[in-house]
Amino acid sequence: MNENKLFSIGIEEEFQIVDPETRELKSHIQQILEDGKMVLKEQVKAEMHQSVVEVGSDVCENIQEAEIEVKKLRRNLAEVAARHDLRIAAAGTHPFSKWEDQRITDAPRYHGVVQDMQQVARANLIFGLHVHIGIDDKEQAIQIMNAARYFLPHIFALSTNSPFWKGRNTGFKSYRAKIFDRFPRTGIPDHFQSYSEFERYVALLMKTGCIEDPSKIWWDIRPHSKYSTLEFRVCDVPMLVEETLALAAICQAVVAKLHKLMQKNLGFRLYRRLLINENKWRAARYGLEGKLIDFGKQEEVDTHVLIYELLDFVDDVVDELGSREHLKFIYEILKMGTGAKRQLQIWEHTQDTKKVVDFIIEQTYKNLT
Repeated sequence: MNENKLFSIGIEEEFQIVDPETRELKSHIQQILEDGKMVLKEQVKAEMHQSVVEVGSDVCENIQEAEIEVKKLRRNLAEVAARHDLRIAAAGTHPFSKWEDQRITDAPRYHGVVQDMQQVARANLIFGLHVHIGIDDKEQAIQIMNAARYFLPHIFALSTNSPFWKGRNTGFKSYRAKIFDRFPRTGIPDHFQSYSEFERYVALLMKTGCIEDPSKIWWDIRPHSKYSTLEFRVCDVPMLVEETLALAAICQAVVAKLHKLMQKNLGFRLYRRLLINENKWRAARYGLEGKLIDFGKQEEVDTHVLIYELLDFVDDVVDELGSREHLKFIYEILKMGTGAKRQLQIWEHTQDTKKVVDFIIEQTYKNLT
């Protein structure tokens, strides 16, 4: 499979390692890795906290291949966890476990991050979804990134799945985003005039000791430092596998549509990061249940309406990509609500965060065959 194939897809999901009895996070990554390497090989890896496990797909030429990969990885990881009497759970934050109780993975990279950022790093107990879309022309990648920034709050709103933090209802649909905001070099990036301008920015940070390598740039969208991809990093990890695939499909469609406009010498209006950040705040706070700003009209619009407009915007590339069926699930998300809304419904009914964990696990394991 050609790693540089235009609009190829790679999907990384970060999962919670949960004790099914206490429903608490369990710092058990070493046992998962030792067992999981036999089945998952290099597709499973540790993250900074030992209660986090990440799996990453192979490069997929289309969303159908991605579906096979994502389901296989969730299924295999769940089986490995079960051998240790553990479960995996897909949500942007754990409903009640505390970061203070979690151990840091024993690796130089993570020790370095903790040494550099101290409590900000130790408290960064969050779980995200990263979607890579293949684009082998670096200049095109930076121009597409510039335009795609506008749609990040829309995509993020669809993924919101972290309303709880340390046993409290935060009032946010994605508290994960607020935790990650404490890190440097996160959030919506500036736009760049060219790839060479981006390279100069990276070189300056490395020269001045801000970063050792470009992987320490953690923006919501970035040109990947090793792969020929644009990486969307804005999303909470969703509970349902269908949600992950729908989000990957919309990321792919946005890149394909903006690429198509560029091929026709048509541009997409670039908006200031300051303005896009207003929409990201609203998406984190309200998910799909609030309003975003339509900057063209200069007015607030129901988020649902802007999601429909986004689907209309990409409609002419969807059949070329073969992703129409997977994108249809976005209408299901609009109807049933994001993971955050569904978690809150369980909590409001039971007032029991352990029941919320049970629900997250049940959703994580659903439809994996």
